[in-house]
Amino acid sequence: MVKELAKTENLRRGAAPESAWAYFEGGYVPLAEARVSVMTHAFNYGTGCFEGIRAYWNAADSQLYALFLREHYERMLRSCKLLKIQLPHSAAELAEITLEVLRRCGYRSDVYVRPIAYKPDEIIGVRLHDLGNAFTVFAVPFGNYIDIEKGLKVGVSSWRRVDDNAIPARAKITGSYINAAFATTDAHDSGYDEAIVLTQDGHVSEGSAENLFMVRDGRLVTPAGTDNILEGITRGAVLSIARDEGIPIEVRSIDRTELYICEELFLTGTGAQISPVTSVDHRAVGDGVTGPITAKIKDVYFRAVKGMLPRYRSWVTPVF
Repeated sequence: MVKELAKTENLRRGAAPESAWAYFEGGYVPLAEARVSVMTHAFNYGTGCFEGIRAYWNAADSQLYALFLREHYERMLRSCKLLKIQLPHSAAELAEITLEVLRRCGYRSDVYVRPIAYKPDEIIGVRLHDLGNAFTVFAVPFGNYIDIEKGLKVGVSSWRRVDDNAIPARAKITGSYINAAFATTDAHDSGYDEAIVLTQDGHVSEGSAENLFMVRDGRLVTPAGTDNILEGITRGAVLSIARDEGIPIEVRSIDRTELYICEELFLTGTGAQISPVTSVDHRAVGDGVTGPITAKIKDVYFRAVKGMLPRYRSWVTPVF
């Protein structure tokens, strides 16, 4: 029993098993051998960008399906452009490298993939120019990042979302995630499951590291890219599902108090997947349970990511 509990906790936390592999310094190596120096520029100054990619195990198909590989790597290359990181690979080539890592790992469970592009120089000095470029990717078994079943209790954080003119929110910059860490720990210490962060002008931006959707008057509403959100790939998938299901959509700024009076609320992201929110600042969202629109989108999404829906088969890439 103790071993099984430990195994479940390691799956939730994304602990690396002995079978884990990585692509590092131009080759495939056991993950335990993929190490950087404490002087690495990206470690000292946050000069890197990353992606989070899930692969879902479908036992009926005996297949692992990698989700939105091309889209994730296209976004990574845009993040690289902002950071002056030049990789010698296209999005398609990066996807193939990732598939090879997954094949070498041989996982028969849900997986989290972490690609990182970074400045590898062992040098002191804050800058982006006159530095080298590196890329690594590894994969570990991974369960739910947050509880997607019971409904989340969230609080609006006193920490504001990073601004495009300070640290570009549309890029997944490693150093910028200290913003999410402040908000997450503040929420945890206040008894919440997760945080919602506002823009500098007080509009809703997103969760600590998730995009946000609410339902008002039967319409699905989400903040625009100009509200300092990460331009989420799961967010795009939710919008596609909503269109296909005939759910009206609005992309616009959201006031804080709208969160208190909306009918439904949920967070999305590769890690969060589709996570219903049932209270905000100790106020129930709707009836305090997962609403029908959230439930519909969640149902379609989780069938799609396992390759079960022909309409969305282009979202996934078979690994084996």
